[in-house]
Amino acid sequence: MENMRNQSPVRSYKDRDLKLLWGLAAARCSHPNCRKPLIKEVTDSDPHAVLGRIAHINDFSTSPDSPRSDPSLTVTELNAYENLILLCGDHHDEIDKQKRTFPREKLLGWKHEHEAWVFSRLQQVVPTIGFAELEVVCQGIIGGSSPPSEPAVPTPPAEKMRKNALTEKLRLRLTLGLSVFSEVEHFVQSVARLNPHFPEQLKVGFVDRYNEFLQRGVQGDALFEALHDFASSSSSNFERQAAGLGVLCYLFQKCEVFEP
Repeated sequence: MENMRNQSPVRSYKDRDLKLLWGLAAARCSHPNCRKPLIKEVTDSDPHAVLGRIAHINDFSTSPDSPRSDPSLTVTELNAYENLILLCGDHHDEIDKQKRTFPREKLLGWKHEHEAWVFSRLQQVVPTIGFAELEVVCQGIIGGSSPPSEPAVPTPPAEKMRKNALTEKLRLRLTLGLSVFSEVEHFVQSVARLNPHFPEQLKVGFVDRYNEFLQRGVQGDALFEALHDFASSSSSNFERQAAGLGVLCYLFQKCEVFEP
């Protein structure tokens, strides 16, 4: 067994764990009194700035004196999404330096509460998205996509969930995103009157990124979160995230985007 007592730990995170961590936290600090965005938007002079810090719930230290240490956990388990929490720099340092004040149970509570809050915010915002938000995310998806491919017969959503190993947790997000299916379809059809290639360009943009993530070993729920992040342009803005979720779920139902 890969045991912490027999080796020095190394911080190394898989794409799967990073996509779940950042996606389910909506790129925001998980401290219940903070929740500030951890990604600064692109400016005229600079690209995105990532401000988030990853903290371990069960301490990464091998010292038996550490109040959050669990020597039975492997390095892989310590570096997995289930043992990670996303924080801003201040709160990361606070819990790192005051480990008895912030035990693992409290950090797990923060994480679960924060992810539930993120979903509730999306529930509030998704019904309000309009053409302006959809236009922004769709243009980001189309940029740099491959030439259109031949149309295919869509696979039923339940079958796509099974083939892509999506869990029941993702079913809630799919249901939420599909609640604005008609609004997204209306937008796509409106743009298609001016640009008949638009629907296929939108699909191809997603397929390209889907295949890229698959080649990197990102699968299941992490793949969905990675595509949601892509559709939202890595934004922590809930309007952008809501529009990205709507478009992603529209393509999930309408096109062959999730096809391994």
